[in-house]
Order: sequence, then structure tokens, then C-alpha cells
Amino acid sequence: MTGKNDNSCSPQAPNPQRRSFLGNVARGSVGATLVLAFDAPLPAAEAAPAAPAARNVSLRVNGIAHELSVEPRVTLLDALREHLHLTGAKKGCDRGQCGACTVLVNGRRINSCLTLAVMHDGDEITTVEGLAVAGAPGPMQAAFLQFDALQCGFCTPGQLCAATALLDEARAGAASALTADLAAAPRVALSADEVRERMSGNLCRCGAYPNIVAAIRSAAGERS
Repeated sequence: MTGKNDNSCSPQAPNPQRRSFLGNVARGSVGATLVLAFDAPLPAAEAAPAAPAARNVSLRVNGIAHELSVEPRVTLLDALREHLHLTGAKKGCDRGQCGACTVLVNGRRINSCLTLAVMHDGDEITTVEGLAVAGAPGPMQAAFLQFDALQCGFCTPGQLCAATALLDEARAGAASALTADLAAAPRVALSADEVRERMSGNLCRCGAYPNIVAAIRSAAGERS
């Protein structure tokens, strides 16, 4: 024991020269990185893919023949709305879930947002505009008006087309998941539950379902 403090293990005071040197190195590295980054050549822009060549398609819509030139990727819904300006069919979900775009193709109901226009060359297509008779509401349209089977009306064109096809399907004896007697052809009784099942692909966000069911059963000649 010498009685003196042993400072051999004490931390050394910072060296100003060393700190300055490290700072200069750091700043130089950042500067060099920025110079390299700005001097580096930009990647060449990729050319946009060319649009598919248009194809000619013949559509007979609401009894009128139309010759269209559309890209193969154009849906039937967009062809009707954008090319023929028949805006009755609505683009609701654009993925076949709401039924607002329902039209009739050769008498059968389909979601027009899920099919391509070029797939229907020569087909007979009926939209809600074609349901009128001599400029007056058709039977199903009149029933919807009578029973107040709509509110905002956005889904109504699809509801009307689907309901029109529903009556033809029932008259032909087409069964649903609820049909109890499969031997009841050629006509299936349209109970309220049958109508609900057969219209389940058409959504009404306003909730006008009871009146829609009543209107369809009235048009079908059924009674509650």
C-alpha cells in the first residue's frame, strides 16, 4: 500500500483530436454515399405493355343488333354501359357478389361483370331497358311499382332481370335448393321461401326484401 490513488484503471479523458478525426471520416462517408447515389444512372423505364388488339363482336341487345370493336378484356357489363350507353345494369361489386349487374343472355340470367363481351358474339341480350313493353313498364316492373319493391333503386335493374328469369325457370320446372317435389314439373309453386332462395344472388342494401318477394309472387300469380 503506497497510500496514493492508483489511476491505472480509470477511464481516459476523450481525445479531441481522435473525436475530430472520426467526425471527419463519418461526414466524408456520407458525402461519398450521396455523390454515388446521385451519380448512379437511373434504371431504364420499362415500356408499358401494349393494349390487346380490339376484336369485333356482334351483340343483339334488347332486339337491336350492334357491331362493336372491343378489347378482349372488356366485360359484358362495361360493353353495355360504356359502349352502348345502356346504364341500367349497375356495377356494384364488380366481382359477382351483389347481382346489380344481372342481365339476360339467351333468356338466362347472368352476372355481366363476370363475363367478357367477346364471349357473347351473336347472343341475344336483354337488359332492364328491354323489359318495357311498348314504352310502358313490363309486368314485373309494374309489380315492383305496385308493391313499392325498391328504395334507392340501385339494385332494382338486376332484381328485375333476375325476377323475370326466375318466373321462366319456375314455369320450366327448374328446381331450387328448397324445392320439395322434384316431380312437380313443368311448374314449381313459388312460395315466399322459394322466391327468397331463387333471388338470393341479388342483394338489396336498403332491405326491401319483403316487398320484392311480394312483387315477384304477384307477377307469378301466386297468393300469400
